[in-house]
Amino acid sequence: MLGRLNHVAIAVKDAVSAAKIYGSAFQAEISDAVELPEHGVITVFVTLPNTKIEFIQPLGEASPIAKFLDRNADGGIHHVCYEVPDIIAARDTLIKEGARVLGDGTPKIGAHGKPVLFLHPKDFSGALVEIEQS
Repeated sequence: MLGRLNHVAIAVKDAVSAAKIYGSAFQAEISDAVELPEHGVITVFVTLPNTKIEFIQPLGEASPIAKFLDRNADGGIHHVCYEVPDIIAARDTLIKEGARVLGDGTPKIGAHGKPVLFLHPKDFSGALVEIEQS
């Protein structure tokens, strides 16, 4: 059921600036900044040979990332994202095993245009987990 690591997300105050060193120092491909109002974030992706890094910055004061940055002023790892072949089947299995899905349990469209869900960090050793349909 669990697929490859899709990305590691790092919360920052300025996603474009944070991603620049990966382009200049490592010659990594850097995406354009994309606003995702439904999630309250602006994203910039750095593509690596085996995964991606997602820099996320708050989109407005009500963004959950703004609250994260209030507690972690320098930024930090926010979540990890794994691919799953069937997000509904994965959700149902995870709930059956006792994991808590954040929100109402209905997948939303994420930064890659695919359905995503977030899982409670208390159920995953303190790590916020995102699953994305592959």
